Amino acid sequence: MVLPAALHARPAGEVVRAAAAFTATVEVRVEGRSASARSALRLMSLGAAAGATVTVHATGDDAAEAASAVAEVLRAAR
Repeated sequence: MVLPAALHARPAGEVVRAAAAFTATVEVRVEGRSASARSALRLMSLGAAAGATVTVHATGDDAAEAASAVAEVLRAAR
């Protein structure tokens, strides 16, 4: 997916809240680097600018739902 806005503090916090609702391990990947979706600081350290291509990867019992929820938050980022 392509980010509509940079992954700064507010959207990173929203991603963390979305990921916290699930038991799955969720990662956000940008340009070969990845960060846990449970850490706003690590997400921001990816330096994902508006227009960057981002991949959400999840593993665990509710992985599909977790990945979908995090991806939806990223799509709505402003």
